[in-house]
Order: sequence, then structure tokens, then C-alpha cells
Amino acid sequence: MLVVETIAKIRRAFFVQGKSIKAICRELRVSRKVVRKVIRSEATEFRYEREAQPLPKIGPWRNKLDQLLLANEGKASRERLTLIRLLPLIIFVSRRRQCG
Repeated sequence: MLVVETIAKIRRAFFVQGKSIKAICRELRVSRKVVRKVIRSEATEFRYEREAQPLPKIGPWRNKLDQLLLANEGKASRERLTLIRLLPLIIFVSRRRQCG
């Protein structure tokens, strides 16, 4: 992520001091692509925000896992399953789902 100060340094070096893109890259340790992007645009800040978060690999089993955790949460503290006991259940559910 580029900060406003770096963008200002790039523009000042290119337009005021007349430095080449390659020299700016060396001095500020940014890529030529970034320097060209800053010089061509009028933006003072560049941000990238992901529109949709991709589902993790656990996605297909998420509903079943949520059900297991909710059922476990509703039990009395002595009857709750610990992580060590939940893991085999999670593996069993995932393998059963893979096999069909």
C-alpha cells in the first residue's frame, strides 16, 4: 500500500527534479509499475479492498461444523466435548462427505 508521502516523493522526483522512472525506483525501492501508475493518475491514495471474501476450504462442511459446535455449547460443562474429542468428529464428517 502506498502512502501519501511516497506518492508525493514520486511525483516531486519525476515532475520537479526531472528524474527518470528507473532512478526513482532505485531511490524509493518501489517497482516501475508503481511509479508509472502514480505518474499517470491524479489519485493521492491507492487502496485495494476485496469485494467478496473467498470461502476457505472448510466451506462445504461449515454448516455441519456449526451444528456440532452449537450442540456442544448447549450441553452441561461436564458433558461438553473438548477439542481433542471434537477433532475426530470433524474428520469423520469431512470424510463421509467426500465419499458421498
